[in-house]
Amino acid sequence: MNGTNMRVIVIGAGLAGLTAAVELLAAGVDVTVLEAQERVGGRMHGVPLSEGVVADGGAAYLGVRHTELLRLIREHGLELVSTAMTGASTFLLSGERTTSASRVPPLDAVALGDLFDRLEELVDWVRPDEPWSSSLAAQRDWLPAARWVADEISHPDAQTFFPLFLGEMMAADPASISLLHMAFYLRSGGGIRYLNAFEGGAQQWRIGGGAHLLCQALADRLGDRVQLARPVCEIDQTTGEVVVWCSPAHRDGGNGARPRYRADRVVVAVPPLLAQRIEYRPALGSPRATPATGRGCAVKVQLGYPAPIWREHGLSGWSVSSTGPLLSTVDDSPPDGSAGVLTGFVTGAAASGFSALSVTEQEEAALAHIGRLFPQLPPPSHCTVTDWLTARYSRGCYAALFGPGDWLRLGPTLTTPHGRVHWAGTETSVEFFGLMEGAIRSGRRVAAELIYGTESAAVLAGNNLAGGTNVSTSFVEKG
Repeated sequence: MNGTNMRVIVIGAGLAGLTAAVELLAAGVDVTVLEAQERVGGRMHGVPLSEGVVADGGAAYLGVRHTELLRLIREHGLELVSTAMTGASTFLLSGERTTSASRVPPLDAVALGDLFDRLEELVDWVRPDEPWSSSLAAQRDWLPAARWVADEISHPDAQTFFPLFLGEMMAADPASISLLHMAFYLRSGGGIRYLNAFEGGAQQWRIGGGAHLLCQALADRLGDRVQLARPVCEIDQTTGEVVVWCSPAHRDGGNGARPRYRADRVVVAVPPLLAQRIEYRPALGSPRATPATGRGCAVKVQLGYPAPIWREHGLSGWSVSSTGPLLSTVDDSPPDGSAGVLTGFVTGAAASGFSALSVTEQEEAALAHIGRLFPQLPPPSHCTVTDWLTARYSRGCYAALFGPGDWLRLGPTLTTPHGRVHWAGTETSVEFFGLMEGAIRSGRRVAAELIYGTESAAVLAGNNLAGGTNVSTSFVEKG
């Protein structure tokens, strides 16, 4: 279709939707972005901690292999901040606090080595382009990751470490994801070594001032084409055009008229659980999510201090705990040291229980844990909690979790258009699934589909990915 004659509605002003909209606008497409929230960014969210200090409540980290993300950062004049840390790591395992110059927990090294050898075998086994077509996919997609580790890994130290590792990598409870999804996620992100590294890995940098600034910069290019507080509830393509209906605006108390938009094509760029809740006419032939599809189990806790004072005690701020709520912490302070920011991660099974607490109870639990980890520190001046499990228009973070059987049921139609409805979002990308890089690549893919046609878009994507950057190395942006 000729871009200059095409009207496209993009649903979702996260990184995928905004990328698609900017690419479409550049091709002369008449584009409108509908966002349910009162802000852009989706799972990229800046959390003010104090005067001039904003922390990443959502996606944050990136590495050298995230080439499309780096291109956009440069294009919009944003800065990269190194995540390099100096000082000792802190571990709180089985109630015992220790410190070490290493980031490796003080657990049995042989047992952990065996665990990682077994994980590497799974990563090498899975097909990165079509995980559902991997050999033994039928068995391994129905097998929960927790069952695999219980059957295959006997050492208690390895069993202790496994859920901490998956929480760090995927914000996942091993009981709720399939073995195939675990293997694919690690392969898609670039492999365990890259995913587990700061320097030279996928956590090498963060964006100065917060990752949300990139989404804001993209939205600024679109101007009033981005419309906020527009939660989409229905997409009707039973006539010669597509009609998109929104729920009444929040600001009207839900009692106003339902906004309606008309277009030639629609891009749905929201997480699968949200895409599944939209009413489609005609109905979807293949689901976007199933009862087994889960929310990414992540809550981020940011603690503010007048300076990164843990460094004065020879500590890096990095920690790992075997029990919650804060299963890990990291130093996210501004590079000039003008403030101290510790970010804590509540992930996996621990996140569900933590999310059920009141805000006051969450803060009290987080502060008590920090007191056990870093008893030499004074109480923080600020404590903020970003609970992605209860986020109405995100339904979890880092990304949706594919449960047993999901890849077999969802994978083959992940990017297949439903008539004039097309799909984007990091969960539709087999390159860097769940990451900011995957979101951008999905947005570029869907824009190419609309501008050039599906077959041409596939060729362009293949040319852009020459060299296999999608399967060599990368760590999930936490949050």
